[in-house]
Amino acid sequence: MNANSALSNADLAPVAQQQRTWTTWNYAALWIGMSLCIPTYMLASSLIDGGMNWWQAILTIFLGNSIVLLPMILNGHAGAKYGIPFPVFARASFGTVGANIPAMLRAIVACGWFGIQTWIGGYALYQMMRLWIPALATLRPVFPPSWTLETGPAICFIIFWGVNMLVVYYGVDSIKKLLVFKALFLPLAALALLVWAIVAAKGLGPILATPSRLQSTPEFFAFFFPALTGMVGYWATLSLNIPDFTRYAVSQKAQVNGQILGLPPSMTLFAFVGVVVTSATTIVFGTTIWDPVELAGRFESKVLVSLAMIAVVLSTLATNIAANIVSPANDFAHLWPAKINFRIGGYITGVIGILIFPWKLIADPTGYIFTWLVGYSSLLGPVGGILIADYYFIRHRELSLPDLYDARGLYSFTKGFNPIAIMVLVIGIAPNVPGFLTTVGWVGPATFPVWLSNLYDYAWFVGFGLSGVVYGLLMKPSAAR
Repeated sequence: MNANSALSNADLAPVAQQQRTWTTWNYAALWIGMSLCIPTYMLASSLIDGGMNWWQAILTIFLGNSIVLLPMILNGHAGAKYGIPFPVFARASFGTVGANIPAMLRAIVACGWFGIQTWIGGYALYQMMRLWIPALATLRPVFPPSWTLETGPAICFIIFWGVNMLVVYYGVDSIKKLLVFKALFLPLAALALLVWAIVAAKGLGPILATPSRLQSTPEFFAFFFPALTGMVGYWATLSLNIPDFTRYAVSQKAQVNGQILGLPPSMTLFAFVGVVVTSATTIVFGTTIWDPVELAGRFESKVLVSLAMIAVVLSTLATNIAANIVSPANDFAHLWPAKINFRIGGYITGVIGILIFPWKLIADPTGYIFTWLVGYSSLLGPVGGILIADYYFIRHRELSLPDLYDARGLYSFTKGFNPIAIMVLVIGIAPNVPGFLTTVGWVGPATFPVWLSNLYDYAWFVGFGLSGVVYGLLMKPSAAR
């Protein structure tokens, strides 16, 4: 392959056939490991907090994950067939230079998720350490009041951040081993939490009898559709960069079956745990506790709290590295392959993850779903639509591997950019901008027509569908030529 040094390095080059060793079990373990994490639990419990009953929340999560499974498998095909990561795959549609646009959109979102997960892991570490070192909870403030950051949690946050960076140093193989360990260990911890909830609430009956607060049909659907978009948005990032993992697959069958077996079942089952436990807290404590780290801090036994927090820390570490380091590390490497490798890209992700102030981002369950999850789904949905339309309807799953690494090759388009892809990306994002501006309060609710603002409730679907169709229509003539 005549690879241009400006477009390739050891981390971006195609994975050799003999190095493609991930089986169905590895992909199932990947999804079990990534699904069994605190944000998944919080996802389910925040739906309860928003007014749904247990089966409405579970159904919403199952539907969202079944929907996002389709683009996950479709995009994963290119990784398994050609052994290429997401940024290189994006060159076929966006251009050898233009691919940096979707790569950076994906990378910045991943940095946000990295920060959130690192804060959760660090706070779990704090909950454990303050039991054994009480002085940690009474350290004098050192940060500005506007940061809303206490000294003890900040110290533990930085410690956990350092552990993440250590795993980055040892590379992607350590991630695979960590995920397999987590897939075996975490279901046991989730089961223990479920048993506690059932015993403490005196059976499942009182828990499942909690009624929905969304009594009327219009009221229910006004919450359901943004929530469903948020569920799809939860894995919208991975639905793009799944080639970063499927490039190691022994076969297409392995990545497809592994994802089908791993994603919807594990997300739904762990969400059920979140629903049951959150509902139980209302019965046991008289208030809804949607954060399991806060819940574990209420247990009286030091040993029990410590074991729970160790489980949270291990869970968060495995998910954080797999879901939020692998992709942005490759994305940043794509910016400057000659100077940035996977390790340096991981360190860049780590720094940005601190700078987004993740403790503020996750403080409110409403902001978590309607601002964070739905907001970034409006950016990533159009990217997914373009990638799938290009690969399946324009290229018919046939790519020229040498040209993906050639600055003057088939995918160079106009000075490395495909103007049609960039224009369609803007078209796909545009309908969701009014709703986003209204939701975050930057403009008043009367600024835009109601129907236009309401499109934001379907942000991922609108962006994905519109971009896919428009890209196919505009690229078809040039592809024929």
